[in-house]
Amino acid sequence: MELRNYFSAKRLDFPIIANAQVHGKKLIYLDSAATSHKPKSVIEAMQTFYLHDYATVHRTIYSMTEQATAAYEAVRSQIKRHFQLSPSKEVIFTRGTTDALNLVASSLSTLLLKPGDEVILSAMEHHSNIVPWQMACERLGAKLRVIPFDAAGVLDLESYRKFLQGGRAKIVAVAHMANSTGTIHPIREMANLAHEYGAYLVVDGAQSAAHLSFSLEELKADFYCFSSHKLYGPTGVGCLIADRGLLERMPPYQGGGDMIRQVTFEKTTYNDPPLKFEAGTPMIAEVIGLGAAFSYLEQIDLKKLEQWENHLLQQATEGLKELPGLRILGEAPKKGPILTFIVEGVHPLDLATLLDLDGIAVRSGHLCAQPTLAAFGTPYACRASFSLYNTEEEISAFLASLQKTLKKLK
Repeated sequence: MELRNYFSAKRLDFPIIANAQVHGKKLIYLDSAATSHKPKSVIEAMQTFYLHDYATVHRTIYSMTEQATAAYEAVRSQIKRHFQLSPSKEVIFTRGTTDALNLVASSLSTLLLKPGDEVILSAMEHHSNIVPWQMACERLGAKLRVIPFDAAGVLDLESYRKFLQGGRAKIVAVAHMANSTGTIHPIREMANLAHEYGAYLVVDGAQSAAHLSFSLEELKADFYCFSSHKLYGPTGVGCLIADRGLLERMPPYQGGGDMIRQVTFEKTTYNDPPLKFEAGTPMIAEVIGLGAAFSYLEQIDLKKLEQWENHLLQQATEGLKELPGLRILGEAPKKGPILTFIVEGVHPLDLATLLDLDGIAVRSGHLCAQPTLAAFGTPYACRASFSLYNTEEEISAFLASLQKTLKKLK
């Protein structure tokens, strides 16, 4: 009851969640794994910045730009506190997780990879953590190795160890929480193994940053990437977190303003990290919004959040298992608030379309995880994902609508 009341009150902080209707019915939003809605405090912080405080950053010395720069850099410090980072770690602002992963895949691979070297991925990755590494391997003559998973969606760590023991692996890239199944991978164990064999670990934290309570130092990841829009902030901004010493060795990803120290036609010298990797005028208002999102998240007991989302996940899981012909993809012992499923004889797009008529928003399609779904034997699926603003009543309504919809389609 305490958790129910606590998170029911939080719903009022989100204008769309509190007020939106779809097809004349109250919105039930079950697609937070794709993008989360925004609390009023984030919207107001960005509006205030544009109305009263807007200026560029890191350039010139007039008052407004100094104030904007201070506010922008304060968000960097806020993120360091939130993730309990050591002084050696840097926070680089990117356009999101995809941009951050492309940065690492381009720059780190240039530093490390030679023909015949290997990059290890899991078979449960988002396309954003596959394609950039494929491109890097094609460019540098390296090879991808893929860690398989079992029927429950649990990675085969013995295969992972064997790949590392081969001595060719230089980089391991894996999601903290799989966007397709919700599986929470054992990142610290994987990091320790990677380091034992001299490889670096890159973590896609797009799904985990908004849902799990953890210290990045304890995870031992060398790189951690996440997006603002999945943790109640604006689109178009995210972060890459890495050790300053490693970033100093890596070549820049893009050229332009902010990332330079001095430019001549003969030679350009580069700025120190993090600015070395932040070419051009940055996403200033979006960073301000990201700071407001972290401020909102820091008002929430993340342990309570995990309990609530696990409760909703369990309720939905039990309900789905009662529906004939329905198969949940991935039932790992450690999961985030994500449920992906297929129904025998029913196309996921048809299912999602009819659920939408009841005001229920779920994801359908290949989930940006085609290799993962292929391993489960399907090209498409439906996915319901939960967040702090969801309720037990919404899960019950979802299950009732799903049952009614399946009767129409079968």
